[in-house]
Amino acid sequence: MGVDSSTWERRSTVRIVSPVRPRKLAKVPFVEMADGRLQGVVSSGSDIERVYVSSINAADHGVSCSTNNNRPCGGLTGSYLCKHLDLLLDEAELQYGTDRVARFLRVELAENAGLRYAIEPHHVKAPAATVFSSFLRHLAYLELPESTGPLPELHWFPATGAVR
Repeated sequence: MGVDSSTWERRSTVRIVSPVRPRKLAKVPFVEMADGRLQGVVSSGSDIERVYVSSINAADHGVSCSTNNNRPCGGLTGSYLCKHLDLLLDEAELQYGTDRVARFLRVELAENAGLRYAIEPHHVKAPAATVFSSFLRHLAYLELPESTGPLPELHWFPATGAVR
């Protein structure tokens, strides 16, 4: 039985796509495919107060990695990915599945080769503040009391999977 179009237009909820495999959020608390980039926040291995904002452009594989206060990552050199970008790719595969991430990044995977071998990275300047702000906004939703009612600020999101 289908849902009439006026019903889905009035919803204030969106169906959540479950991760392909469970993720541990300690190392990479935030990963998303948005704004033409695979992007996320990666915890520092050496300082609990520091996080890195890492991203890979889908179109040209431009990579960026810097701290939340815009200091460049020291491990991102030449055409090699830093450990933060490696972790971002690993967690994206857990969250979305290898095939979906490969399609998003527009790469063909060789047999038995991972995503990191399919991209040809080069350095670009990316909007770290925008990604970090998105992460903080997601954290704020975790602090809301549990409710099944609509959230006014999310009202404009269409419910996915609705029959139109």
